Amino acid sequence: MSGTVILIVLFAAFMHASWNAVVKSEGDKFLNTVVVVTSAGLIAAICLPFLPPPARESWPFLAASGVAQVIYLILVAAAYRSGDMSQAYPIMRGTAPLIVAIASGPLIGEVLSVQKWAGIALICGGVLALALEARRRASANRAATMFALVNAFVIATYTLIDGIGVRHSGAPASYTMWVFVLNAVPLFLWTVVMRRGELWPHFTRRIRLATIGGVGTLGSYGLALWAMTMAPVATVAALRETSILFAVAISALVLHERVGPKRIAAVALIAAGAAVMRLA
Repeated sequence: MSGTVILIVLFAAFMHASWNAVVKSEGDKFLNTVVVVTSAGLIAAICLPFLPPPARESWPFLAASGVAQVIYLILVAAAYRSGDMSQAYPIMRGTAPLIVAIASGPLIGEVLSVQKWAGIALICGGVLALALEARRRASANRAATMFALVNAFVIATYTLIDGIGVRHSGAPASYTMWVFVLNAVPLFLWTVVMRRGELWPHFTRRIRLATIGGVGTLGSYGLALWAMTMAPVATVAALRETSILFAVAISALVLHERVGPKRIAAVALIAAGAAVMRLA
């Protein structure tokens, strides 16, 4: 994995953490997420006429990814209804790259070196340590943990689907745009039905959020998918989770949240994993 690809994935992780921080900082978190995803879908739809279509071989992967991402959003909502985001999010994001690493060998024939396995283990260990730290700070909920673990498998599933699909597409940018259009449509329609009359007023008050978040999430995942055409899917999936490292830094420096020594130690594990990946 070249240094350039690693830097691009780390930049994608920074973009991911940045738009999540914007979502967290303003108002209704669910409607913020819908605004961001819908905005990304609109941007993608505008770009599609100017891009070559993805190869037909990738269409089944796009369809499967769309289904998996709808399931992902349903499980995210269920996890957050059952418990704290600080408990569920690290479990989902920390477990998924390990599942991808284990499955990528038999499914797509990617064999990882011992050093890459060590980097993945450090990154996932740091993320899961954040989950344990959150568990001590808040009352942990078993249902939230179960939803988060199930969703980790769903995240791993759509990561592998998109990792394979983008390679078949012959057009990574176009494939990415279709992923976001197919992701945005069902979420938008569901929100219009379930929270009638709330979405448009929220959107008009959150133009800045929509712009920053839409560009951020589209760019973040787009760069990650491009990287998956250049490097092992499992390696990219693990490096993407360094977004939590950036998220902790943003929460401390921008949102002025308290970051204790245990969280700093967990972040150090993630940083060490990224360094090991760089040297692998």
